[in-house]
Amino acid sequence: MFTLYHSYWSRATRMLALIHELDIRDKVELVHVDLKRQDGSGAFDPRNPHPDHKVPALVHDGVTITESSAIMIYLCDLFPEAGVGVPLDHPDRGPYLAWLVYAVSVMEPVYNHHAAGLDHPILRATFRGVPEVEKRLIDTFADGRDYLLGDRFTAADLMVQSVYSWMREWAPKDDKVLAWIERGAARPSFAWAGEVDAKYAPAMA
Repeated sequence: MFTLYHSYWSRATRMLALIHELDIRDKVELVHVDLKRQDGSGAFDPRNPHPDHKVPALVHDGVTITESSAIMIYLCDLFPEAGVGVPLDHPDRGPYLAWLVYAVSVMEPVYNHHAAGLDHPILRATFRGVPEVEKRLIDTFADGRDYLLGDRFTAADLMVQSVYSWMREWAPKDDKVLAWIERGAARPSFAWAGEVDAKYAPAMA
């Protein structure tokens, strides 16, 4: 049995979509915790096992796994039959892992700095900037592919698209990239994740 610690309208929302894609909703207990938010609302929740009091956090057989990319890789490897991950011996395994990590280690910092109005040579040298992120996506979809790795949806698509779930207006103004984002947003997993968030948001707001 798995326990997912979740808070509405957070990075844990993409984990809800993932467990739907993996068809393991009956195997995951959801624990909805309070969260200290950017606007100063909320509070640290003592039930949350994440050492930094963030979400998501996943507990499996007494072991706590944190960080979105780690949780996605872990669950997709445990449930390969869902077809959302990429097997170890598949040629796309490397690019799959690269996108999962790129989303959280480059894209999110770049857009967070942009939102905060921060610009500094150290930040640009470390993460690059919005133009570089946009170019990478535009170049990827220039060949007409439907998804990051070709013709099938994977957790990499879910992860990268989740960056634009909160900042859709910052998505690259490219028809192929925007069509890819819309394909992801139209999936039942995204709708279900939104329903769960909406269920808990009023009670905790």
